[in-house]
Amino acid sequence: MFKKIKTIAASLAVMAMLSGCALTLPVNATSNPVGSKVGTAKATGYLGILFFNQDASIQKAAKNGKITKISTVDIRSTSILNLIVTYETIVTGE
Repeated sequence: MFKKIKTIAASLAVMAMLSGCALTLPVNATSNPVGSKVGTAKATGYLGILFFNQDASIQKAAKNGKITKISTVDIRSTSILNLIVTYETIVTGE
């Protein structure tokens, strides 16, 4: 019985460590009509602070989507126990 409880507790601990959280928030909207193009830029960091030469800027996302007139900007943040954190900028426009 005690061995089963230890196994279940260990399984739950591993699942909690591997689980993550994702949140997408609107950052900006302009009066430009919503376009058909979407551009993204992503940066992944470790331990919540170590980002190595990555660019998740609005400018980079617009460039990646070949967007010259930005309509909306969203930021998606994903975290796995704050050990691996990813920020993704999503730009729409024409």
